[in-house]
Amino acid sequence: MLFMVIEHFRPGKVSEVYRRFRDRGRMTPEGVRYISSWVDLEFQRCFQVMEAESEAILQEWTESWDDLAEFEIVPVRTSEEAARAIAPEL
Repeated sequence: MLFMVIEHFRPGKVSEVYRRFRDRGRMTPEGVRYISSWVDLEFQRCFQVMEAESEAILQEWTESWDDLAEFEIVPVRTSEEAARAIAPEL
């Protein structure tokens, strides 16, 4: 499954986020695959597309970062998958 993970950096913690990432990497557990990410221009949020079998395994990953950010995990589908799913209703 694909997930959009919206990471809200805790106030004053963005440098610590980047320092930990530099020193320890993404720290994803087995079965979680990073696809891509974008950071807003104010360094308040990071939008990451991740692939995993379940939301539970993503929550295992976010626990490693909970001291520096809050996370919103949204199951998503590609636009192509969405078009196929809605096609019978068109």
